[in-house]
Amino acid sequence: MEHIVGVADMKRSNRTDDTIVTYSLGSCIGVAIYDSQAKVGGMLHYMLPNSAIDPQKAKSNPFMFADTGIPELFRQVYALGAEKSRIRVFVAGGAEIMEQEGIFNLGRQNYSALMQILNKNDVSIWKQAVGGYSNRTIKMEIASGNIYLQTSGLGEVRL
Repeated sequence: MEHIVGVADMKRSNRTDDTIVTYSLGSCIGVAIYDSQAKVGGMLHYMLPNSAIDPQKAKSNPFMFADTGIPELFRQVYALGAEKSRIRVFVAGGAEIMEQEGIFNLGRQNYSALMQILNKNDVSIWKQAVGGYSNRTIKMEIASGNIYLQTSGLGEVRL
């Protein structure tokens, strides 16, 4: 079954017939994590770097922000049997789609927030496709952990 992760959303699974996908990652960041031994994975599509701009919104939807969504993604995947030492992390997005002059640099801010959280928790990125000016889609198969990346104008590749 395909589970679609919307904007400011997260899905996780331990069912080997599941696929998790998120579309149209522009300045947003998609974080896919997977434990191949437990065959458990999850994916987050967050919009903004810091929940301090709207704590009430963060309380009602932690997946909107990096600082609340990323820890919750890991917690929920651990609850399904994943272990930190076996987690593989893939990241996509962080582009400057709407404002190529880079005035706000939302994509870079989102990526910077992610890196601060991962570094603080001693988690490294396995592979990434961030920055630039293109939308991206990522798909993860729970059975294999295969990640597929589709970049606007470039087609889909398996990583």
